[in-house]
Amino acid sequence: MPPDLQASPFLSACRGEAVSRVPAWFMRQAGRSLPEYRELRGSGSILEAIARPEVACEATLQPVRRYGVDAAILFSDIVVPLHAIGFGVDVVPGKGPQIDRTFRSAADLARLRDLEPDDVAHVTETVRLVTKELTGTTTPLIGFAGAPFTVASYLVEGGPTRTFEKVKGLAHAEPALFAALTERLADIAIAFVSAQVAAGASAVQLFDSWAGALSPAEYERFSLPSTRRVMSALADLGVPRILFGLGTGELLDKMATSGADVIGIDWHVPLDVARTRVGGLPVQGNLDPALCVSNVDVALEATRDVLARAGERRGHVFNLGHGVLPSTDPGVLAEVVATVHAEGRAGVEATR
Repeated sequence: MPPDLQASPFLSACRGEAVSRVPAWFMRQAGRSLPEYRELRGSGSILEAIARPEVACEATLQPVRRYGVDAAILFSDIVVPLHAIGFGVDVVPGKGPQIDRTFRSAADLARLRDLEPDDVAHVTETVRLVTKELTGTTTPLIGFAGAPFTVASYLVEGGPTRTFEKVKGLAHAEPALFAALTERLADIAIAFVSAQVAAGASAVQLFDSWAGALSPAEYERFSLPSTRRVMSALADLGVPRILFGLGTGELLDKMATSGADVIGIDWHVPLDVARTRVGGLPVQGNLDPALCVSNVDVALEATRDVLARAGERRGHVFNLGHGVLPSTDPGVLAEVVATVHAEGRAGVEATR
């Protein structure tokens, strides 16, 4: 780890150490509501922007400059490795990931070849550019990948879904095939994240965004094994590992057994309740992103409530309970960060 990052509030909080201030960053902070991002990227698929390291680097850094957040997160997408190996995927503006030929049978496993470093050379070059720009600061770069179950959902459903009927149907009807699919996706996630860390990322987040569609029993059967496989493989990288899922309040105790160092909490569960459910692990979250759209007073009142529920215990990274909404006023997010830094300080210092 570069010497400057040893003083990173974000990395220290992920390790459950005392910090000088509560660190903050936002999921989907790279872009979404920023006018400078829209000017930078223009129209077209996000994959086109990701393929240009200079553009992806600038998109990664824009929210760091704008908000003063304590971590940058790589401008990328969870389907990037699938696109890189030629599975046939695009990200359509306004629709999300779209799969050319959905996963249906064992024959489709052959389409999920191993991910090689050269496949994502554009991503690792972006990581190098970002970390070079961040040299001399206490701001680390977070790399990320999609968790196997969530990525499998896109492959089987063909795109975003509200019902998860196809992926659940496959998992229950052909559990051996589904296990083989998630194991293959686990290998791809491991390779993708490992490449990012080798290029300079100092933390990683695994997005199991759609795990909340599963019952606790289904989560244990269809998601947790492959998640544990990823977390176990990443343990030797020596960087904090964050696990996040949307709608996972009833799964938090099981997520805490995944091997993750930090559990991301969405806004459906109060943070003090979530802390109990994860058994003392550091937590990340959990301001409702919709409250940042209303007005600054509403957002700051909710921010203070999150800080109060986090308490004076170590191991809290402030974040939203999901990604920044496109209609969010960037000025509101800047006020949220300033409030976290100013008002989260006393509680943190009280733990020393």
